[in-house]
Amino acid sequence: MPGYLTTHVLDTARGCPAAGLRIALYRLEGETRTRLVEMLTNEDGRTDAPILPADAFAPGSYELVFHAGDYLRGLGLAADFLDVIPLRFIMAETSHYHVPLLLSPYGYSTYRGS
Repeated sequence: MPGYLTTHVLDTARGCPAAGLRIALYRLEGETRTRLVEMLTNEDGRTDAPILPADAFAPGSYELVFHAGDYLRGLGLAADFLDVIPLRFIMAETSHYHVPLLLSPYGYSTYRGS
């Protein structure tokens, strides 16, 4: 099975997917941080394609950056606490990695999904 990365953002304060949220993916190598892609979530809170497709997949350290403040301000919600949410993680094996974000104006959680 080829490796690839997907994500999904749910707006837990409103009880719906977070559409239009900007996400960037970086590869980390020592002190070097290289931006690979930037996407917006669709109406289902997902990107239209894997954020890191199989043909670009490589094991290593990565950072997903969720621009939560822009999203929250766009909805007229409080954005005076969370702004940019960086999630650093390691993809050590060639498989499907799914990294969702559950978001509210004053907190978030994440996990390795399926």
